[in-house]
Amino acid sequence: MRIAGRVVLVTGASSGIGAATTLAFARAGAKAIALVARSEDALGRVAAQVRALGVNASPYRVDLADLAATEAGADRIAAELGPPDIVINNAGAGRWLFTEDTPPDEATAMMAVPYLGAFALTRTLLPAMLARGSGSIVNVTSPAAFCPWPGATAYAVARWAMRGFSEALRADLHGTGIHVALVVPGEVRSPYFEHNPGSRERIPRIAARLYRILEVEEVAAMITRAVERDTRLVVAPPLLRVTLLMHRFLPHPVEWLIKRTGVHRAPKR
Repeated sequence: MRIAGRVVLVTGASSGIGAATTLAFARAGAKAIALVARSEDALGRVAAQVRALGVNASPYRVDLADLAATEAGADRIAAELGPPDIVINNAGAGRWLFTEDTPPDEATAMMAVPYLGAFALTRTLLPAMLARGSGSIVNVTSPAAFCPWPGATAYAVARWAMRGFSEALRADLHGTGIHVALVVPGEVRSPYFEHNPGSRERIPRIAARLYRILEVEEVAAMITRAVERDTRLVVAPPLLRVTLLMHRFLPHPVEWLIKRTGVHRAPKR
């Protein structure tokens, strides 16, 4: 899909990948961009950067974990900017914890965002996209959606949900003219690990050694490329793409290596 002249919605737009993606769409000639996140001040700063590029930017403070508020926010965006042509479901957070260390309410919050929030937002916007017969939906997830590692159970499950949502949505929208893409970046230099302390230390050692760290601008380029080329799946860096391909055909050796080099529980005394 051509980006120029389109209305775009980006969640998690206040920082990191979301902010970089918002600016990438602005530089690609988007007509208007709806920025969705919880942090009003940070949204305002990113919106100002977008406007400086000559693009209409509208910040919307929405807690995607609140499904009623998410649906109301989507309705408001469609009324004020017009139904989005491009929807980027990028928002997500959550600490990497062992199962027994994860409070149930935290597990619920991790499932609410990204998955349930993305579902509610997409569901609300779909009727207009279906009536138009065109659109692009991009879901951002983690390699944990393919190869989970130790000590991040609820996080991995929520990311698997985004992968499943993408696959099911693609099947559901077959023949409608609406494209669905899944973007899978490896480790990214972003505020994520600052907001989820203790998580970076749980990256399996093999991954830390093999894969270079991506910049947020690189992930933004992955997302815009997925829209422009109607790509189903975008994975980076390249060695991660190779790993996921190997896991498809040789799951046991790859899983053994991830578990072997991942975090382990402290031995019992």
